Amino acid sequence: MMKSTGTLLTALFFPFILLAQLQPDKVYSPSIHTVKLFPQNDQLALPVIALNSGDQLELHFDDMAGYARNYFYTYQLCNADWSEAQWSPFDYISGFQQNRIGQYRISSVAQVPYVHYQVLLPERNAVPSRSGNYLLKVYADGDPSKVIFTKRFYVVDQQTNIGARFQQPFDNQISRTHQKIQLVVNVPQLQMITPQQFKTVILQNGRWDDAAVNIQPAFIRGNVMEFNAEQDCIFPGGKEYRWADLQSFRFESDRVEQIDRSSVPVQIFMKPDRVRSGLQYLYYRDRNGFNEIRTTDAINPWWQSDYAEVLFRFVPEKGQYLAGKKVYLVGELTGNQIGDSSLMQYDPGKQMYTKKLLLKQGYYSYAYVTRDIADPLAKSDPSQTEGNAWETENTYTVLVYYRSMGGRHDELIGYSNINNFNLQYQR
Repeated sequence: MMKSTGTLLTALFFPFILLAQLQPDKVYSPSIHTVKLFPQNDQLALPVIALNSGDQLELHFDDMAGYARNYFYTYQLCNADWSEAQWSPFDYISGFQQNRIGQYRISSVAQVPYVHYQVLLPERNAVPSRSGNYLLKVYADGDPSKVIFTKRFYVVDQQTNIGARFQQPFDNQISRTHQKIQLVVNVPQLQMITPQQFKTVILQNGRWDDAAVNIQPAFIRGNVMEFNAEQDCIFPGGKEYRWADLQSFRFESDRVEQIDRSSVPVQIFMKPDRVRSGLQYLYYRDRNGFNEIRTTDAINPWWQSDYAEVLFRFVPEKGQYLAGKKVYLVGELTGNQIGDSSLMQYDPGKQMYTKKLLLKQGYYSYAYVTRDIADPLAKSDPSQTEGNAWETENTYTVLVYYRSMGGRHDELIGYSNINNFNLQYQR
């Protein structure tokens, strides 16, 4: 009886989920908010570092419990598909396997209390020693089973030359709505025995829900692999991301309809978002789904920014429910997840989809997508909500993985970015 009671108390006081295979970019504790992992001083970039370099990542998150807790972190090496690599942590972490997050600060100025935690990774006593996909796991009380969240990051050992070029598709049916990436990968330092040793992934704006994964080359010339862009490297263009300027709760920005300051947290009602699929494409500078935590009401945005409950509203055509579809709010604000954290609910009385999120002061970019109810594994689709245009500014990330003969995980040997607006390659 005492054992059962102890188990029940543990479940009540530690609402963590123990899974055999943890999901990437997933928050498991309801008290944890605003998890961000990014290259030092650059909130609008993917968390990528070079192997054996001095590159560092910033980790930030808030605990709404209002008092300091003991949080620890570790790394998990993964394959290209984010399954766990068959290595012991001693084989891919140089130093300690478990590290305590010792830098935290209780919020000040803000009406909503929280404790802000931050750390620069990797610390000198815990450094990833192999290239590949990594899962950062943060957990409580030194117990790896009490995971509170996971975040993806990448350690690259650049051994490839990646030639990526943005093009308009030749297919007339999608030439005005989709984008393709012409891709050539040169691996001069590696002996290619079979093309199955290589896996190539293309991400649009850092999202994995609509990624082109495990692409195989159409042609191989020596150490050069060429890919079939018309078949494997096609993406819906979407439109420029919508935005929510929440840097100040004292003033109503252009996309805010109303602010109710009589409650704690503050209630913010965004203006209803309409369908854009029938509108002509219009370029404006956006953040491609990324968020920036910052405020004009205080000095330090990390522990002086306040929180608000923000209501997003999407109005479908004629206010009608999208039969056979689920509508999702995507962007870094929902972890770019297609799941419960981003699922919108239809309100038949107001004839619109709604989603309420607890958000920290900052600048947010987001979009609406749909997915077929009958096919939960289908890729997300912006055609009925945002519309598609081949001119849309997007950033594409190319990741190239390699597994040697007898190798035990997929090494990340190539990384490159291309932005179709300025047509610049970013490595």
